[in-house]
Amino acid sequence: MNERYTVFDVETPNRLNNRMSALGLTVVENGEITDERAYLIDPECWFDAFNTALTGITPEAVRGKPTFGELWPELEPYFSGGVLVAHNAPFDMCVLAKCLRAYGISWRGEAPYACTCRMGRRALPYLPNHKLNTMCAALGIGLDHHNAMSDAHAAAELLRYYISAGEDIGSYVKSYRFY
Repeated sequence: MNERYTVFDVETPNRLNNRMSALGLTVVENGEITDERAYLIDPECWFDAFNTALTGITPEAVRGKPTFGELWPELEPYFSGGVLVAHNAPFDMCVLAKCLRAYGISWRGEAPYACTCRMGRRALPYLPNHKLNTMCAALGIGLDHHNAMSDAHAAAELLRYYISAGEDIGSYVKSYRFY
């Protein structure tokens, strides 16, 4: 196993899911967690009461925090450094794509990604569902759900579980088209 994975989770301020209010990143290299980062992000837009209640992130919490555009130079090496992984990855990848577009950032046409939820359906078929909290409870992984850093760390622990169980992670890798 000589692969690098950037496991990430986003929280959004509203139902449009086109901006981030928080981002958690956990890097897994050679099966070990080597770096973790958490960011509150000023989405420069309105917040839904539902999203605020779910995540606990308020407009006041992100006031004065960097925008996605301001953070991108720091984030780009993480997103460019290997396979992107998330739980319910199509959602997180779509939010990333929308943020890149909203800030006029030209990054790349596509990127490799994998989904820990999809992996769980094959590796843990006996679970009643494959939501992050259900899977973490079944495997004894700590989780403060809808906290971007906690969700990213938990998804990284799921990835590490699949690796240690001998899952062929490469068979789950797809290409996300950003254009």
